[in-house]
Amino acid sequence: MPRPDPTEHAPYYAKYIALVPEEEILMAMTQELERTLALLRPISEETASLRHPPYTWSTKQVIGHLTDSERIFGYRTLRIARGDTTPLPGFDENAYAMAAESDRCLLGDLAAEFAAIRRSNLLLFRHLPEAAWSRSGTANDCLVTVRALAYILVGHERHHTGILRKRLSIA
Repeated sequence: MPRPDPTEHAPYYAKYIALVPEEEILMAMTQELERTLALLRPISEETASLRHPPYTWSTKQVIGHLTDSERIFGYRTLRIARGDTTPLPGFDENAYAMAAESDRCLLGDLAAEFAAIRRSNLLLFRHLPEAAWSRSGTANDCLVTVRALAYILVGHERHHTGILRKRLSIA
């Protein structure tokens, strides 16, 4: 599958798509999930609840944010892939993170929830007809294709897990 070109998404998402050099996007989506789960396994509950300046979210909040985003991008994928042209709203990630109260949850539970949503999205993407991948819709007042959404999901995850690796000093 060809990579999405810049006309298939808002300029903001280019930074995420740039983190995904692979062309086998479903394989990248699967492998990135496994890397994320491996990253989270050794993190203690205490460490997962800490905020490391200059960051404002704990590890648990980051995983909660990834899960919220995974759900939203998956929903956008479903709507657009099915030919729904209704404009889809954006969301305020900081408001969602605060409302989720992820720090009250166990990190293992948050990781399991993220994995379940990712696996569900993988099935959605795997079962899309070929024509659906190039369909476009409007999300957050910007055009986006299904293909771009797949790359955005992986790049968004890599962006946030890269920050976690840096702040937790994990290679």
